[in-house]
This record gives sequence, structure tokens and C-alpha cells, in this order.
Amino acid sequence: MSKTRFSSSAAIAGVLALSFLGGGMALAQEGRDPAYAAARSAGQVGEQKDGYLGVIGSQPAAIQAMVRDINNRRRAIYTDKAAGKSTIEEYAFATACRLISQTKPGEKYQAADGSWKTRDSGAPDRDARCP
Repeated sequence: MSKTRFSSSAAIAGVLALSFLGGGMALAQEGRDPAYAAARSAGQVGEQKDGYLGVIGSQPAAIQAMVRDINNRRRAIYTDKAAGKSTIEEYAFATACRLISQTKPGEKYQAADGSWKTRDSGAPDRDARCP
């Protein structure tokens, strides 16, 4: 009996497919929170390349608490969706690829090099492993 080895890029591709199919509904709920929408449009928060929301610069405690709460919910979703299929980090990364691609012009996101960028009308600067 031979064992098949999967490359990390194959694993990421599989996780990407799973993240597009599930978990999107719960993450989409974040956009319905007026405080989240306001912070996002004001550039106070942005999508990180690891699948979590980031606080940009020095922000009030309320913004930091909101981001912590959202990230806790995201971690729970990632843990649930990744179970038996991938690692939590792989699932979170795959979701980051999708969330960054869904940012709108004017919104902040973390580029592949780790810097914060503001989305323009072009495609965002994503990790090369993203589809």
C-alpha cells in the first residue's frame, strides 16, 4: 500500500474550495454591523493576510474590542470548518484570500509583504498562493 503525498499548494487549493463554499455566511454577517461597516469605511480596520481583522494604527478601545470579538467568531468558524480537512491556519489563509479580494475601493487590507494598503480600483496585492 503506497501513501500519497499532498503538497502544501494542493492543500491550500482544497481549503480555498472549502472556504468559498462554507463559512462565508457567518463572515458576511460582520458587514451588517453598523459599527463594523463604519470602522471599515473609515480605514480603522482592515483585512489581514492571515484571515483575521486587523486594527490599523491607534484606535479607541471600542474598535479594538469589536475586532477582538469578530476575530474570536472567525476563529470559531475556522476551527469548525477546518476540522478533519485542513489546519485552522490553512483555512484562515484561504479565507483571507477571498476576503481581501472582496474588499472595495477605499478599504484597507494587508498586502503580501505585510504592509497596510488602501484598495484602489485595481486588484489587491495578495499572496502569490492565492488563486
